[in-house]
Amino acid sequence: MNKFFQQMELPWRCRFVYKIDWRRLFLLIPIFTVFWFVLQIFVHCYVIPPNKHLHFPRENDSSLYRSSNSTIHSNEFLKGDILQEVQFTLPYSVDSPNSTNKFVQSASVEQDSVESVDNRAQPKKDKKVANAIVSSGKQTDIRLLSPTEALVYAKKEIDHATFVNEDPNLYAPLFRNISVFKRSYELMETTLKVYIYRDGARPVFHNPYLKGIYASEGWFMKLMEENKQFVTKDPDRAHLFYLPYSARQMEVALYVPGSHDLKPLSIFLRDYVNKIAAKYPFWNRTHGSDHFLVACHDWGPYTVTGHKELARNTIKALCNADPSERIFIAGRDISLPETTIREPRRPLRYLGGNRASLRPILAFFAGSMHGRVRPTLLKYWGGEKDEDMKIYKRLPLRVSKKMNYIQHMKSSKYCLCPMGFEVNSPRIVEAIYYECVPVIIADNFVLPLSEVLDWSAFSVVVAEKDIPRLKEILLSIPMRKYVAMHHNVKMVQKHFLWNPKPTRYDLFHMILHSIWFNKLNQI
Repeated sequence: MNKFFQQMELPWRCRFVYKIDWRRLFLLIPIFTVFWFVLQIFVHCYVIPPNKHLHFPRENDSSLYRSSNSTIHSNEFLKGDILQEVQFTLPYSVDSPNSTNKFVQSASVEQDSVESVDNRAQPKKDKKVANAIVSSGKQTDIRLLSPTEALVYAKKEIDHATFVNEDPNLYAPLFRNISVFKRSYELMETTLKVYIYRDGARPVFHNPYLKGIYASEGWFMKLMEENKQFVTKDPDRAHLFYLPYSARQMEVALYVPGSHDLKPLSIFLRDYVNKIAAKYPFWNRTHGSDHFLVACHDWGPYTVTGHKELARNTIKALCNADPSERIFIAGRDISLPETTIREPRRPLRYLGGNRASLRPILAFFAGSMHGRVRPTLLKYWGGEKDEDMKIYKRLPLRVSKKMNYIQHMKSSKYCLCPMGFEVNSPRIVEAIYYECVPVIIADNFVLPLSEVLDWSAFSVVVAEKDIPRLKEILLSIPMRKYVAMHHNVKMVQKHFLWNPKPTRYDLFHMILHSIWFNKLNQI
């Protein structure tokens, strides 16, 4: 029996032959701690100089751009201290998942004293948008530049924009040059500051009208005055100055119905400009060339004629964009999209339309017969002379009971957008909202946002003299090309939307970008 227990006890003892002595293990912890401390001292003293450290940019620093070989020479100048340059080649560049912009990894050796100043100077609101922009191998802090210097710098950056043929947030076929637009837009987000004059009483000033066919000027005013990213209260930091008046409200407040006299409106605006020119130095130092206004009413161009500098120098965003009248100046002024807003609380209601295969109507138009073009259109194609061409003065009641106005646009391949008294028409943006290819019939009309958008990709322009050949022109477009244009209309739609809370590349930002872009083109 004793022999049995001895045999059972042997394996149990063997298990603890190599039993860990925890007391000795605890004695090793101070030894390892001392070794780690000595190693740290050695690294700081001999590997990295004690008065310097490596500084890496944050991943969400969206204004840093990737070079072709992922090699960056970065020099940063801050408060007179010069950063030492480090060249640093990476096997690949890193894209941040939290940003649509592309970044480069870089490193620079920086004085400790400089870093402390940099940390104090970096505002919290700039964490998402970096202010250091890499150009020609040099890193420039755009916050340290004066407004004039910043505009010159931005112009050079755009002129040497890196080639881009695709972007997850932009559809390249819609743009005249997506590389230029993308770089310009990024610089606008990083750089642009707008000062809004508080002068001016309601209802003409600071009182946006958000409904109807002239709603664009009201929506821009509303969103601009609510904006915190671009608006500055310090005029010395401003690159542009906004004159916040409404041509629509001016008509309601000042125009005498039936008088056909617009002179009181131009005199009123002339006196306003003279007032701010006398009160502030900003107008006189540039003669108004860094000021802008936004007016969608047909009379918008005529309200500026009472003041020569206002008419000649100011950047005017106008729905009535007709250079033949010599008020709108192509290349300086902006063709403002005219949008019909039926419900201000739901500006995006009714968006969308049928797919290309479910649009049986070739062309559709219904509206008043004013102006020189619409009567000609009705003469050749009205009165239901052709089953494919649905052209009406007003949509007849018997027709609207079966299919209303919006349903007609959603069911038509092409939506006709003839000019009225003036060259502009709200039907252009309406057609885009309902995914119908717009057919623009208005000689001398500068198409909206044409600084950046390629309208041939999603619209058809027909000369007024070709109205008798309208059906022939539309039928000559191959089905494959029509399907592509219909797709492009759907893709461009987001650039024409008024969002209650603005989003990147929506209509508010596209208008502001065109103003910024044309300002840079004056340099």
